[in-house]
Amino acid sequence: MQKFRVGVFMGGKSIEKEVSFNSGRTVCDHLDTSLYQVIPLFQTMDGNLYILPQQFLHRGKISDFEHRLSTQATPVTWDDLPTLIDFMYICAHGTYAEDGTLQGFLELLGIPYLGSKILASALGMNKLMQKEFLRTNGITVPRGMYLTPQQVQSEALDTIIAALAQQGLDFPYVVKPHKEGSSFGISVVFNKAELSSAIQKACHADTRKAQAILIEEKIEGMEFTCILLTDYKTGRWLALPPIEIVHETGSHFLDYEQKYMPGRSLKFTPPRCATTLIEHIQAVCIRASDILGFTNTSRMDGFVDHAGNIILIEANTLSGMGPSGFIFREAAALDISHPQLINHLIMTELHAYGTPNTMTHMQELMNEHNTPTLRVAVLMGGASNEKETSLDSGRNIFYKLNPRTYHGIPLFVDTHHKLHQIPQSLLVCNTTQEIAMKLTADMHVRWHDLPAMADFVFIGLHGGLGENGAVQGTLEMLGLPYNGSGVLASALCMDKYKTTQFLRNHDFQVPVAQLIEKSAWHTHKEAALTRITDIISLPCIVKPHDDGCSVMVAKVATRDELVAHIELILAHKDAALVEELITGMELTVGVLGNEQAHALPPSQAIAQAGILSIQEKFLPGAGENQTPAPLPIPTLHLVQTVIAQAYTTLQCKGYARIDCFYQTAEQSPTGNERVVILEVNTLPGMTPATCIFHQAAEIGMKPMEFIDAIIELGLQEHGKTILPASLKQDTIAPQ
Repeated sequence: MQKFRVGVFMGGKSIEKEVSFNSGRTVCDHLDTSLYQVIPLFQTMDGNLYILPQQFLHRGKISDFEHRLSTQATPVTWDDLPTLIDFMYICAHGTYAEDGTLQGFLELLGIPYLGSKILASALGMNKLMQKEFLRTNGITVPRGMYLTPQQVQSEALDTIIAALAQQGLDFPYVVKPHKEGSSFGISVVFNKAELSSAIQKACHADTRKAQAILIEEKIEGMEFTCILLTDYKTGRWLALPPIEIVHETGSHFLDYEQKYMPGRSLKFTPPRCATTLIEHIQAVCIRASDILGFTNTSRMDGFVDHAGNIILIEANTLSGMGPSGFIFREAAALDISHPQLINHLIMTELHAYGTPNTMTHMQELMNEHNTPTLRVAVLMGGASNEKETSLDSGRNIFYKLNPRTYHGIPLFVDTHHKLHQIPQSLLVCNTTQEIAMKLTADMHVRWHDLPAMADFVFIGLHGGLGENGAVQGTLEMLGLPYNGSGVLASALCMDKYKTTQFLRNHDFQVPVAQLIEKSAWHTHKEAALTRITDIISLPCIVKPHDDGCSVMVAKVATRDELVAHIELILAHKDAALVEELITGMELTVGVLGNEQAHALPPSQAIAQAGILSIQEKFLPGAGENQTPAPLPIPTLHLVQTVIAQAYTTLQCKGYARIDCFYQTAEQSPTGNERVVILEVNTLPGMTPATCIFHQAAEIGMKPMEFIDAIIELGLQEHGKTILPASLKQDTIAPQ
């Protein structure tokens, strides 16, 4: 019997398309390929449907690949789907995806799909109607009012405020669209002056069409979200442990960045309250799901107010499925992994559709397993400014270890560089702070004990002692093989100034730069400024010489800005690096190899404000990278050649990512085209949509295969022979 064909539907016609793409990528990553044939289906905003090529799946933003769909993706029609897939796993969010529209089309086509059916989906998307259903059945929902697009344009603010006052409501209000998710179009307003713009923002959250809005009372108390699953054997709801949400200081609701940026907002699973209250929350959420007719799964958002009342603010038929999304966090509290949860959702739906033969076949396949041959400890967290990115990288590495080859061991490194073996429930936490608060003594692992528990250590740390040779030296002393460069290359590349000066001495092109040490700055500030301005023109770049993730990097245009930013850095660091501003095309290039280096296809990094922000690097839909960079093939080969040579000159090993600029002859002050190297990352980010995965995909390597190659290179470099049979030298494709 052939594998069960699962179409993963992502993208879509909603303004939530980027969140949807993030969810779809995660599901594709975690579907068990021994059970399922995965078919990524991507819908564009104008409705075209494609089977998404593998090399596009791990991009950070849809615009990174959308212009290539017509030439490199396989177009399909809706009528083709019954012959292509056996089941549709819906990862699209918002309109045309969660509102009954997609569900109706799939029912017409006779394709089983994930989640609630037509009416329940339509109710789940329409915030006004769902509240009416809940309120009339005894569920408490926020008080407020509803305005049609026509009323938005015609009603006076005083009339609106008076109508709210008749319900006993005063500022602050929550203003939101009645048919959007992911916090799009939401505002909290505290006075009349803010209300008008908030109403317009909600009404035009989707700029293509005005929509009705809700103005509601702002509930104060403990905010929660609660996921429900169905036990397909009994047909009963199982409420997972809810999550308590704590907004960032100064924020009044869980906005887009707090939902999706690594390290933003605090979340507690289960909530910090009495067990009886948790059970009451779960019971209310189950009742609400039944009232609305939801099936298989649901997510209820609400508050426990200061009087102990449970107030539901939103009901969702499908929850976002990003790597650390609510549904995975709550499932992890019961030690349910990502693949187990996804499989459960599919099996629940198949049981409801009555397909016992398929279920029996998959159960048989699930019982067949290979014993992993290599124990891999994954280090994540740490004490550097990049610890949140490291958590995201380490979690992603752990999830992408082939379970049939490796036994993964997640090890959290705290701010004191102590190790802790953490369970699933902590691995999915969104911030290192959350994990640190929940560590217990029995999780502690001594560095000394690593060789007894692991055969290989995958360092998912970034910056600080994780990347500067300290952890590498520790593992060398313990006799453990690890990924990436050794002590010397790690320590050298961590110092951006010394790295570029070393490369300059080996005839590579690097920016003109000055290192400003704290002691010299405080004693001879004017002399230091004169030295800088004598050789570097304004505007220029000021940054730490030993940090990453865009931390404290700035473009300065005046002498006063230069002084202010140097002093900002020196308040936290021993030195600041001042570099000339390089013009041209900014590129980032991954490299694989030990003695032989293979540069991957370069990516163009597109910064909206001249310098890549941390949001552009890690927030879904915020950044843009073009891979391969839009350059002629000979130019791409030139860049790859220079980057590979720099990699070997620095004695990097395993893999790295090198950031540079390409200048044409017209742009270059030398009159010749050149590649100007900015910095070398010996442990580049390994988050789900990082550039290095894009580049590997362009030469046919999936993320799991890319991680396989890194482990193999680490084992080879350290002279180990514990090589999984699935790993072949030719997995590293030549440039």
